Amino acid sequence: MELKDYATIAVAVMTIFGGFVGAVKWMVKHYLNELKPNGGSSIKDSMNRMEQRIDDLYKLIAER
Repeated sequence: MELKDYATIAVAVMTIFGGFVGAVKWMVKHYLNELKPNGGSSIKDSMNRMEQRIDDLYKLIAER
């Protein structure tokens, strides 16, 4: 193999690695965005509503 072949393999590996890193970065960014309250449609907002309902149920049970 010549130097040109090694360079081609190195560029291909770096391109694949760069694409993988970019995809992971994009996924982390968007999943972390779901953990911030945004006014109703995020996972964090849904969990807050569920926690409030559970707290209300505990209050109702405790009153009986």
